[in-house]
Amino acid sequence: MGVYEGRRAVVVGGTHGMGLGVVEELLAGGARVLLTGNNEKNLEEVRGRLGPDVHTLRANAAEVADADRLAEAVREHLGGIDFLHVNVGVSELAPATGVTEESYDWMFAVNAKGAFFTVQRLLPLLADGGSIVFTTSVTNQTGTPGMVVYSGTKAAVRAFSRVLAAELLPRGIRVNSVAPGFIHTPSGGFTNATDAEKAEMERMGDTITPMKRHGTVAEVARAVLFLGFEATFTTGVELPVDGGLGQGIG
Repeated sequence: MGVYEGRRAVVVGGTHGMGLGVVEELLAGGARVLLTGNNEKNLEEVRGRLGPDVHTLRANAAEVADADRLAEAVREHLGGIDFLHVNVGVSELAPATGVTEESYDWMFAVNAKGAFFTVQRLLPLLADGGSIVFTTSVTNQTGTPGMVVYSGTKAAVRAFSRVLAAELLPRGIRVNSVAPGFIHTPSGGFTNATDAEKAEMERMGDTITPMKRHGTVAEVARAVLFLGFEATFTTGVELPVDGGLGQGIG
């Protein structure tokens, strides 16, 4: 029997990178999984890769109506949820003086509003004793130039997770966050960056991270699932997975 046998899991933002890594670990452990994504090409690739073992739904995290559709899909395919991973995030590099209203609204709509209302709509379906894990960011700690709005969105998610941890104590639901640093993913964590910009950010990431390398998707997935299932006396924390970047060492 797999370690997650009989568990019902939803991964919001599960078509690539860290989210997909979590999905694959859950499936390998025997969980029933529903994942979402907003890119049809990515969804098709996931269906081809994982086949009928996973349910998929195209959903835009910024649209509350899509959170309602997700709740209906959960009722139809899973009946309820034991574990929810909210892994939504878009970013656009710009100094504070160069941020546009459109860029600001876009990042907050996806990263903060999307994360919050997804959880709100799914809470009635989350089993007592279940767990939620958000993806935040090392930028909550680092004050990284060019990421002022993105950092603000992820700080908001961190605040959501702490308050939800307190509010959901009577139901035995634990709420935690993982805060990745530089991780090897298809986008490199920068939504609209060019290949040259991604290459420069990768070089910089390896230079400034105390462990002198990027993390792997598998390392993040293990941290997510540790918080989701094993850390049974832990709630309200933000676990860095950042090679020491946000810890003031090195």
